[in-house]
Amino acid sequence: MLADLILKNRSYRRFYQDTPVSLNTLRELIGLARLSASARNLQPLRYILCADRQTNAAVFDTLAWAGYLKDWPGPVEGERPAAYIVVLADTANMAQGYIGVDHGLAVQNILLGAVERGLGGCIIASVQRDRLRQILAIPERYEILVVLALGAPKETVVVDEVGPDGDIKYWRDAQQAHHVPKRSLDTLIIAERE
Repeated sequence: MLADLILKNRSYRRFYQDTPVSLNTLRELIGLARLSASARNLQPLRYILCADRQTNAAVFDTLAWAGYLKDWPGPVEGERPAAYIVVLADTANMAQGYIGVDHGLAVQNILLGAVERGLGGCIIASVQRDRLRQILAIPERYEILVVLALGAPKETVVVDEVGPDGDIKYWRDAQQAHHVPKRSLDTLIIAERE
């Protein structure tokens, strides 16, 4: 059921690093992204797929993890992603009409597909883009949008309702379960008209 996939589609930041994600699986996930809506149907998104340990280590070093967890520098060796998808925009194909939502739609399709396959992921926008561009030899024509970290999740993510203090910052409990406060449905709906 779609609602179950959406609920399971959390931002996972710790993985079973030694559980591989094949290039074939990554290609299947890009196949889901390919079917996403696109402004003016320009389809400007391009992807770099990374599933080998050496490349993964280099990509990992360009990423910042979990900004609200100030005392956590990111997953330790053994809990790092088994794969990455670097999401790019072909700037030669973005003119007049690209409204910046294409990659959000595509990434959601990728992550829902990952969850369906027993995987999890995290969208990372805090990227040392110049360094990543150099490591992966990405031509200037392509804008680096986000990096998706993927793998078999090694953590529990709990959805909580935002408390009376209104704090939306995620946090970890003593058992290292990752808690994500979400606003209630009633606070999101401003009006209902029949």
